[in-house]
Amino acid sequence: MDTAPADAFDNTLVLLTVEEAARRLRIGRTTCFALIRAGELESIDIGRLRRVPADAPAAYLARRRAAKRAA
Repeated sequence: MDTAPADAFDNTLVLLTVEEAARRLRIGRTTCFALIRAGELESIDIGRLRRVPADAPAAYLARRRAAKRAA
């Protein structure tokens, strides 16, 4: 049974939690935080919260795919 909240894949969201971004990328939360720390996945702070722009996971994948093609 899939336990992901329905809004994890809601295309109308502007910002995602780190967990939602990780689910979109099909990676773990810890890996997602590592990508953020490395500057590979865009995120912003709102008060004490960390949010990922909804288009950032797709941009990250596009950069990875372009790098693979260039190699």
